[in-house]
Amino acid sequence: MNYIASRVVRKKVLFIIIAVLFGFKTTVAQKKVVPVPPLRVENLICEYKTNPIAIEAANPRLSWKLLAQQRNVIQTAYEIRVGKNAVSLTKGKNILWTSGKVASDQSVHVNYAGPALASRQKVYWQVRVWNNYGQASPWSMVNSWKMGLLHPEDWTAQWIQNNYDSDTTGGPSPMFRKVFKLNHNIRAAHLYVTAHGVFEAQLNGKRIGNDYFAPGWTSYNKRLQYQVYDVTGGLKKGNNAVGVTIGDGWYRGYTYNRIKNVYGKKLALLFQLEVLYTNGKREIITSDKSWKVSYGAIRSSSFFDGELYDARNEKPNWSTATYIDKGWDSVKVDNTIKENLVTLIGPPVKKHEQFFPLKVLTTPEGDRVVDFGQNLVGWVKFKLKGKAGDTLKLYHAEVLDQKGNFYTKNLRTAKQEIQYIFKSDSVETYEPHFTFQGFRFLKIVGYSGVIDSTNVVANALYSDMAQTGTFSTSNPLVNQLQHNILWGQKGNFIDVPTDCPQRDERMGWTGDAQAFCRTATFNMDVAGFFTKWLKDLSADQHKDGAVPYVIPNMLDSTLAAASGWSDVATIAPWNIYLAYGDKQVLEQQYESMKAWVGYIQLHSRNYLWDTGNHFGDWLFYAGTDYADGAALTDKNLIAQAFYAHSTQLLINAATILGKEEDVTKYTGLLANIKKAFMGEYVTPNGRMISGTQTSYVLALNFDMLPENLRESAAKRLVNNIEDYDGHITTGFLGTPYICHVLSRFGHTDMAYELLMKESYPSWLYPVKNGATTIWERWDGIKPDKSFEDPGMNSFNHYAYGAIGDWMYRVITGINTDEAAPGFHKIIIAPHLGGKLTSAQAELETLYGKIKSAWTIDNGIFTLDIIVPPNTTAQVVLPSVTDQITESGLDINTVKEITNIAKEGNDEQMNIGSGTYHFVYTLKVKNKKS
Repeated sequence: MNYIASRVVRKKVLFIIIAVLFGFKTTVAQKKVVPVPPLRVENLICEYKTNPIAIEAANPRLSWKLLAQQRNVIQTAYEIRVGKNAVSLTKGKNILWTSGKVASDQSVHVNYAGPALASRQKVYWQVRVWNNYGQASPWSMVNSWKMGLLHPEDWTAQWIQNNYDSDTTGGPSPMFRKVFKLNHNIRAAHLYVTAHGVFEAQLNGKRIGNDYFAPGWTSYNKRLQYQVYDVTGGLKKGNNAVGVTIGDGWYRGYTYNRIKNVYGKKLALLFQLEVLYTNGKREIITSDKSWKVSYGAIRSSSFFDGELYDARNEKPNWSTATYIDKGWDSVKVDNTIKENLVTLIGPPVKKHEQFFPLKVLTTPEGDRVVDFGQNLVGWVKFKLKGKAGDTLKLYHAEVLDQKGNFYTKNLRTAKQEIQYIFKSDSVETYEPHFTFQGFRFLKIVGYSGVIDSTNVVANALYSDMAQTGTFSTSNPLVNQLQHNILWGQKGNFIDVPTDCPQRDERMGWTGDAQAFCRTATFNMDVAGFFTKWLKDLSADQHKDGAVPYVIPNMLDSTLAAASGWSDVATIAPWNIYLAYGDKQVLEQQYESMKAWVGYIQLHSRNYLWDTGNHFGDWLFYAGTDYADGAALTDKNLIAQAFYAHSTQLLINAATILGKEEDVTKYTGLLANIKKAFMGEYVTPNGRMISGTQTSYVLALNFDMLPENLRESAAKRLVNNIEDYDGHITTGFLGTPYICHVLSRFGHTDMAYELLMKESYPSWLYPVKNGATTIWERWDGIKPDKSFEDPGMNSFNHYAYGAIGDWMYRVITGINTDEAAPGFHKIIIAPHLGGKLTSAQAELETLYGKIKSAWTIDNGIFTLDIIVPPNTTAQVVLPSVTDQITESGLDINTVKEITNIAKEGNDEQMNIGSGTYHFVYTLKVKNKKS
């Protein structure tokens, strides 16, 4: 060996000497530098997902992002190729389908148009593009997608249940298991599984997947999702075992007013494991009568009440093949169950951030309480030592009361309690299973040892949505407000957009969702989340078009059709279309949108919708400490305004979808709706019969007034705000629009005054009082530190967080042109004010990152912009006085800047993709902004 090694060394030395003598380049001790292509394609997604393994769309939509070194890059053509094998695809062989070179700038939502794909079929795809500089990108990396089970006959599994009389709401969680043998080497294996209830599955002793509360919450009787997992790595040749535990979940657990069994009384499992061997044979293991069932440590587990876990009843290794299941019972097969099974569309719930104890305190009442510093939604995981048989109790609360004591009255009947019974005298680790809590504070009873970051941690759970937006300013209070908005969204986006995550409610209230939807699209990627939820809206919508108050609907069937709530049927699809350029969501929801407007038509008289029950401007300011003291807006006025708004959005959708007859029909209807509004609710000189902020906001935002009356109405709105000493008085329906209306009509200074107000009622009042999420009420904690009515006083509600939309779209000015939605054409028009000296926002779109960041320093205004490839932007620079430079050059000399024009004191221009740095001097009146 030494002789061989020495020969190798001598050869290397000889090579180096020859290279030096003859001038050859050597790569010894240096890495070869691979040049980066000037144009690349990355971030391939299929139906909003990366490499999905369960697609049911016959022609899935494909999207990608361009990466370019140059400015002003536009895609001029693309080519997609799809194959059955990744290696062959990269060589251009065995192509299943190719688009050919398509002259188009479309890089999002491009439909696969190849041969029909079969259930379970996996295909691979890649794309290359050409740009306006004549450059071609290399082929992208290979991505894939796999089809789900597309036909009912693809399912051979049977629904199984247990036979226990104790299988009732609030009872122990059944555990199902099966041992099976695989006789050959395994090439691939996929598990298709769902349940009545929520499930956790294990394979050979290890948890399958990292999602929680599967199969998620849908209108179960009409749409039941199934999960698909790639379990290839968890199986082995020989004996294997699987175990599935099921909890009550949304299916039959306690809901609003302690109602239970909304969808059914029995928990059940549907399980289908499909194994492909290396020899080409296939084997399927399904749920059937051969399974066994038992109970274990989870004695009860529910969303409202928490979990009782008796570790003494654990069954160690119960999901392994070596476990002896003597004493387990047989299962019952229920062939009467028929479900409309659908693949998982939205993002699953997963664990995200961890929070460690900020401090441990003893309250005046003597309770031991942990403060995690953030109102979050999830659960506590602990690693503690007790004594066998001892019970540890964990209680969860959002706030402490004015004396510093643990406060849970606002939970109403929800217990939010964890009880854990130790099995030994050793250290034991635990986290819950089929429950979640909304909390910042944790009361610990039954443990007196040290509590710190080593043994107690809080885990945040929410739907797996990537954070796409960031926003910050020079004002720390506004930054905290943005933090609170984001965390209100995280805590309430648990598979459906809930109203609150802590008390005995936690439902998908439609009014909250429509108010916040546009803001949600800036903070996080909610395309799949809302697409899934809107399918349940269509499923639960009544035959006459009425939309229930909550989706999925768990309430009485008569609780439907409220203005501003049911209008989510038109508002949410339109907002998703604007944010993601998703025409398909309009196609999917169009009949629902049309049915909702049709319902209102049916219940209107002379084009006036003045019938039915409405919530009105929910939780508006109703105090008496101002001279006026009356911010109550007529509910029928609100209903009429939203009638018009939904009709307008229906017209918009019909226009996009090419439904010209409907455009004509509903345009005529809209004119009559507005005429009726003017005749019923507006005096001849433009005064609203309800002289409230909300009435003027809705009339102006929805264009209910003729143009000659709008300026005076806007002035009346300003006067009303001034009458309230610069405070907001709107509720859930007026709040999302008030600052937009003020800015639209030239009163951005007043919009900023509302935003910056720190006393009640205002957005910053909760911030000043220590809020880390958005409150349900403007004064959840009153100025004297007492609480509002505990019957309805959530400290984690996102509706008032709708101001976030204005913060992104107006303060930093990032918006999409409605004619080119999804930020294909971008508008960047920042508005200065509020004594801010800087503001910046970034937004990751389907095309890439957008950035708008401005600063003011001694009257010098700087604006940094990023425009992603394959998009363009219209930029509006505010309060321009002198020469504008971009990266040190006069803007008139920069070739990527075109169509420069004055607009009053502002300067407008168009720019292509790239990074830009604008600098100029502001007008004097804005120097103190």
